[in-house]
Amino acid sequence: MNAPHAFEAPQEPWATLTHRPVPDAMRAALRAHFGPRCSEALAVRQQHGRDESPIDVAPPDLVVFAESNEDVVAVLTLAHAHHVPVIPYGAGTSLEGHLLAVQGGVSLDVSRMNRILAVHADDLTVTVQAGVTRHQLNAELRHLGLFFPIDPGADASLGGMTATRASGTNAVRYGTMRENVLGLTVATPQGELIRTGTRARKSSAGYDLTRLYVGSEGTLGVVCEVTLRLYPLPEAVSAAVCSFPSIDAAVRTTIAIIQMGVPIARCELLDAHAVRAVNRHDRLSLPESPMLLMEFHGSEAGVQEQAQTVQELARDMGGTDFEWATTPEDRTRLWTARHHAYLSALQMRPGCRCVTTDTCVPISRLAESIQASVAEVEDSGLPYFIVGHVGDGNFHMGYLIDPDQPQERAVAERLSAQMVSRALALEGTCTGEHGIGLHKQSFLLDEAGAGAVAQMQALKRALDPHNIMNPGKIFSLG
Repeated sequence: MNAPHAFEAPQEPWATLTHRPVPDAMRAALRAHFGPRCSEALAVRQQHGRDESPIDVAPPDLVVFAESNEDVVAVLTLAHAHHVPVIPYGAGTSLEGHLLAVQGGVSLDVSRMNRILAVHADDLTVTVQAGVTRHQLNAELRHLGLFFPIDPGADASLGGMTATRASGTNAVRYGTMRENVLGLTVATPQGELIRTGTRARKSSAGYDLTRLYVGSEGTLGVVCEVTLRLYPLPEAVSAAVCSFPSIDAAVRTTIAIIQMGVPIARCELLDAHAVRAVNRHDRLSLPESPMLLMEFHGSEAGVQEQAQTVQELARDMGGTDFEWATTPEDRTRLWTARHHAYLSALQMRPGCRCVTTDTCVPISRLAESIQASVAEVEDSGLPYFIVGHVGDGNFHMGYLIDPDQPQERAVAERLSAQMVSRALALEGTCTGEHGIGLHKQSFLLDEAGAGAVAQMQALKRALDPHNIMNPGKIFSLG
């Protein structure tokens, strides 16, 4: 996680929001109810007052550690009565300022709500508390021959993944959290528990409240329990890396794979900077050129056929240095390196901060989107790296900036805005999986339009009239 730093960011809309302090009566009630699980210690508050974004704001006024649905309800009931902000906190791995206490209030940590409540193996479903992480869940499921495929890289909490509509490396085959959340238990801003959805695979009963809360970024309620789809572990899994003479060749190979209908499970891009960083961090010797990291799931024959097809497509685009990994140990080594790309890149410029942005475009427009973004950052002189879930048209640009040089932050923000504007012009989205948070609010208006954002604001006001749930995120209420 980024260390605290006295970085003077440009004036932003959230800097004008008014602090809403926790009244003494509410502090006393929280201490009485939670005892040592209610903390006002500065170190704890600072830990819960920053994420992986480049944005620095004051920490929350206090932190409460919930261990049950009833704990969440108790906090929200008090917060509703006193009009105090509540910011849900899971693993703290968000990238766009989602968990920052821009108006003070209570950081509600649900990481101790980490029980797997029910596994229904025959139905391929599981119900978990919000603090369960994806690694924890998959470790529990492995002996049943099942797994949960959504993999955003970090060992994020499933409640947080639901709130941000996470996706990640497996989305090209298995979809995102939107497709894999069947039902929720949510604590409303008024302190009422409601349940949305069922374990059935489909329903036409009323409004789809489950989809409303998936991706709501903690602004409408606190996700307490999640019911998820599961999948059988594939009979055979094979991973491969392939190097390319250019990013364009790697991306065009990806486009060909998708357009041919190859059911690839993962297709990840690392540019030369990212490969160089993971080589140093993980002591690997991968060729330091643009690289695709791929994985195939299915039967033994099916995996072999997919791999051969992809290898031929890559060869036609100049792909070389194929390295196959069929054992779990070899696959883990490659995917661990991919998941370390962000932290590895930070170590390439000691003391830096990373301004990250992600966009997603129709797969046929991916090559031009990446090419133009690379040309712009090369002209700027800023150090950068690219990783991407390119199988579904999604890529991430990380700009490595010196926090003592405000002009570098300004350049990074300009480049990010240009990258997003291009994605929107190509009929894509300003964020494939990071979410809006604080950082991308103006882009949401550009993408959705004033009318759609007004509808979102109306929903927020109707469900959270005192604006206590993670205020200041996604959009301003004026």
